[in-house]
Amino acid sequence: MTRLIPSEIETKWQTAWEEAGCFLAKRDPGKPKYYVLEMFPYPSGNLHIGHVRNYAMGDVVARYKKVTGHAVLHPMGWDAFGMPAENGAMASGVHPKDYTYTNIDNMRDQFRRIGLSFDWTREIASCDPEYYGQQQALFLDMLDAGLVDRKNAQVNWDPVDMTVLANEQVIDGKGWRSGAEVERRELTQWFFKISDMSEELLSALDGLENWPAKVRLMQENWIGKSRGLEMAFDLSAPAFGQERIEVYTTRPDTLMGAGFVGISADHPLAKALAAENPEVAEFCDTCRKGGTTAAAIEKAEKIGYDTGLTVKHPLDESWELPVWIANFILMDYGTGAIFGCPAHDQRDLDFSRKYDLPVKNTFFAIGDETPVGKEAFVPPKTEKVKWVDHFAGLDEATGQEAIDATIAFAEKAGWGTGKTQYRLRDWGLSRQRYWGCPIPIVHCDDCGVVPEKKENLPVELPYDVTFDIPGNPLDRHPTWRDCACPACGKPAKRETDTMDTFVDSSWYYARFTAPHAKGPTDMEEAAYWMNVDQYIGGVEHAILHLLYSRFFARAMQITGHLPETAIEPFDALFTQGMVTHAIYKSWSEEKIGGLGGLGGQHLPIYHYPEEVELKGDKAFLKLTGKEVEIIPSAKMSKSKNNVVNPLDIIDAFGADTARWFVLSDSPPERDVEWTASGAEASFKHLSRVYALSVRVAEGGGAGQGDEDLLRAMHKTIHGVTQDIESFGFNAAIAKLYAFTSTLSKAKASDAVMAQAMRVLAQLMAPVTPHLGEEIWAMQGGEGLLIDAPWPVADEAMLVEDTVTMPIQINGKRRAEISVAADASKEAIEQIALAHEAVVKALDGGTPKKLIVVPGRIVNVVV
Repeated sequence: MTRLIPSEIETKWQTAWEEAGCFLAKRDPGKPKYYVLEMFPYPSGNLHIGHVRNYAMGDVVARYKKVTGHAVLHPMGWDAFGMPAENGAMASGVHPKDYTYTNIDNMRDQFRRIGLSFDWTREIASCDPEYYGQQQALFLDMLDAGLVDRKNAQVNWDPVDMTVLANEQVIDGKGWRSGAEVERRELTQWFFKISDMSEELLSALDGLENWPAKVRLMQENWIGKSRGLEMAFDLSAPAFGQERIEVYTTRPDTLMGAGFVGISADHPLAKALAAENPEVAEFCDTCRKGGTTAAAIEKAEKIGYDTGLTVKHPLDESWELPVWIANFILMDYGTGAIFGCPAHDQRDLDFSRKYDLPVKNTFFAIGDETPVGKEAFVPPKTEKVKWVDHFAGLDEATGQEAIDATIAFAEKAGWGTGKTQYRLRDWGLSRQRYWGCPIPIVHCDDCGVVPEKKENLPVELPYDVTFDIPGNPLDRHPTWRDCACPACGKPAKRETDTMDTFVDSSWYYARFTAPHAKGPTDMEEAAYWMNVDQYIGGVEHAILHLLYSRFFARAMQITGHLPETAIEPFDALFTQGMVTHAIYKSWSEEKIGGLGGLGGQHLPIYHYPEEVELKGDKAFLKLTGKEVEIIPSAKMSKSKNNVVNPLDIIDAFGADTARWFVLSDSPPERDVEWTASGAEASFKHLSRVYALSVRVAEGGGAGQGDEDLLRAMHKTIHGVTQDIESFGFNAAIAKLYAFTSTLSKAKASDAVMAQAMRVLAQLMAPVTPHLGEEIWAMQGGEGLLIDAPWPVADEAMLVEDTVTMPIQINGKRRAEISVAADASKEAIEQIALAHEAVVKALDGGTPKKLIVVPGRIVNVVV
């Protein structure tokens, strides 16, 4: 071929790799191992260009580690359970299992076309009984080890879909699928006891040196360690058998600014009041609407109900505070009760202003004793402030100093106890839906809650279910639900809740080490391959997925499924940026919605990139010529139609072009905007590289400049190696551009030109593996390029014999000279003074000043 035709070379080399078994992961005691893993995808059915970027990054690392002498594990699987499949089933009338496996088949074929170096023999899908049966075995082992609990807890309940929702499935207080207002309900649920490991999970973050600092901070904040005071407010008169309200506060230093005591709608006192007062009951029901997330609570309007009860201030019995039920207080944090200090908490201030409750400053900024208005005064705890009649005798002190002094004062006086708490709550794993891993538990009237026997695993999902009625179809499937008790053999019922899909993704990294083992893992394989050396995925998973995975690694170590060395599963973490694309939007000409055509609105219409023609900085519909709005650099979203199908790019330009562009345009941790012109430019460059290889293969070199080309080659080897090692893929590609330019202008001998071309192929291969193989073969490389060792830079070639120094004349750069790297100051002066630009500037005279900084610059003042 005289020109690059990707469709011809890519299939050829993919077939060659597969036939040679190039990417099969094998234990090799003679090699260091390297385990690279990208977060496995949900099988939506189609890849988008963001997938290409994410998995191309992992592929660069995997290929590089293979050719640098490592035994590499680079597996692929599917996070296949969850609500989207049920959505798809309802929308299309296809069973979730069929829907999911069809999507997996489609996406596997698409992944193969990208040329990724996955070991497909290790492929797993979380919806496969072979996988989730081992997950059920893990659950039973964790139950035996005391890591699982069953208890009542508040959950997000979708009253339309009739299921528990995870916090991230509650959007603006509504269910993400149904759009119904979410309620807070108390249900009996299964929990992993992750809160027992709060301190360990927190302290171990310091050892994750190869994780992004922002991810460690996000996890630290989520775990939320705090030191506070546990204390009580005595009720002015006992009520419903209670004499006091216990509170936990992280700001006990503000006690003298207390304006009210607030309790949760689920506090025992609130429940007792609701039982006898319909108005209170109705208010508490209102409080339970909306999500349980901190964000949802902060966004919701703050509402309260005055119970009519009062409590005594612990430092002054004559000072009584009203007791309110408030919708922003949750029962599962602290004691379900707070004291409100409105001057120093914005939420408490908004509440107090709304209900005309007292606002009293506990401290002021030094030199400014202006009482708070609409904004609470909340300085950093490290900032010194002026205290007002503080009971511990403070005058000017920081908030943290005041907190410590208050806890010491309260403990000495006997009305409070210092306590460390964590924000992290136990992980509720029960979901009232079909398409998930069944919880292997049986409920027996005689025996109670009974674990299923391991020999009966997997407890498989029934296929014959329907989705025509809201709720979990397992609840109404008698032949699956009704079973024999594993303990006594009497009629019993299966647990119909299935596991949260975060469970599926919390241990898959361990299963990949032995995907067909008879138990959850093979300890010999796990001991060899674990830990994951490099984990790659989006920062959106920084908290829950990564935290749950860290918990599971510890749980699997406790239950004997992972070695102690794997207690932290991911040695290094990289969070890649997104691929963005402009959104093209117009509006419907007719108003839509409303009654009788009234009250409707123009709705947005989103257009696919291929429907739009760009003219300068404007966009027009190809079909009608109508101008549309451009929203630049937006996250790709199917709902906004700004996704780019990588298969279209591969069909037009080849997989190597797609890989090259998404890795070349921006540092991998930052977002990159996909543009058609960028893809075309990348293809043109790769075509030039191919044409250069054809020219070099034909020979005819001038036989001059061998050393210069070899020196440039070794510098490129050195630079690209460093860049790949440090995830600087775009920087590596920039060096490859530069070396291609150098090679195209070189006049070296045929042998050196061919050698340089082979090295260029090797250095490009992690990014453009098909083109790399083609050039390698064209230049007489032995065997497959993927089996050839990575080139090593000759250190002697990296030493500069000469340096280039700019010449400034009267402060402006006018010329440059090349001098020996070890040239003396005097020699540099003579060379500079002889330069024609300096001679012309001096015009026969002598310089007023001549300053030489060896290796850096020459300054001439005339």
